[in-house]
Amino acid sequence: MLSSITREVLMTKTRVLTGITTTGIPHLGNYVGAIRPAIRASKEENTEPFFFLADLHALIKAQDPKRVAESRLDIAATWLALGLDTDNAVFYRQSDVPEITELLWLLSCVCAKGLMNRAHAYKAAVADNDAAGSPDPDRGVTMGLFSYPTLMAADILMFKANRVPVGRDQIQHLEMARDIAGRFNHIYKGDYFVMPEAEVDTRVQQLNGLDGRKMSKSYNNTIPLFCTEKQLLKLIRKIKTNSLEPGEPKETEGCSLFQLYSAFATDDQIADMQQAYADGIGWGDAKNRIFELLNETLKEPRQRYHELLEDPAHIESIMKKGAERARAEAVPFMDELRRAVGIAPFA
Repeated sequence: MLSSITREVLMTKTRVLTGITTTGIPHLGNYVGAIRPAIRASKEENTEPFFFLADLHALIKAQDPKRVAESRLDIAATWLALGLDTDNAVFYRQSDVPEITELLWLLSCVCAKGLMNRAHAYKAAVADNDAAGSPDPDRGVTMGLFSYPTLMAADILMFKANRVPVGRDQIQHLEMARDIAGRFNHIYKGDYFVMPEAEVDTRVQQLNGLDGRKMSKSYNNTIPLFCTEKQLLKLIRKIKTNSLEPGEPKETEGCSLFQLYSAFATDDQIADMQQAYADGIGWGDAKNRIFELLNETLKEPRQRYHELLEDPAHIESIMKKGAERARAEAVPFMDELRRAVGIAPFA
């Protein structure tokens, strides 16, 4: 039995839920934009964080078993190496919580197809088919892609998340989750689901890649988070710059190098680099400074990351504990929902 004080503390905590799709290897942009702020949140006393490997979502895009398996292990090791507090955060694999897919079905049975027709990813696929002159607007569209927002709703609603940090392109999915939850509550006459709020942090930094565009695997312009020192230096030297010579003053605004440096530097370091730009620092020297800063920042977590990869059994034990904690929430909630829809045990 929880004491009244313990119950009061739990009730005042805000649940924050974040999923990480396991289709690739984390890069610096992922770290700055999503991983670092999430790990900070995992250490806040007033939050109850849920972080999961979205390996079922991964199957929508990736049908290479080796790629998905390697990505699951790599991403788990990355988050642990960077200091995710698994005592406070519930860290689990989506596929380890079968209640999520059961909830997906319950939600699918109240979700209007017209709502899914308006999903951005589906509309983009239809538009691409139309532009290609395909007579079938649904060519190449799987039910996984089409019902992706419903699975995302199940992820969120299962754990009664209050806040879900998302990019602007994901706000629609949060609105859909609220629509589906409201429909379920209305049909079955109860307040079963918490209405989640999208949390878009305008302060989150978006890094440019080697070519000046947004750092993204789809552009093949990323810097892997835990590449070797040699690879890190090589990739930083590839970052696109203009033709200004050493001695010529340089602008920090719109400069990918300065942006990358600022994402990892202190205020004093940023001010020093701004002055160096004004004094005409050469691009080679600027890149060397950036390498030294990033390499020093990532040295310890990189070592921890490789140690974790060499001990997958340890990672597995952490993920199993996380799944147990997640299912401790999911199992009784699904029992409640089964009773609500009429499929509870006879006795």
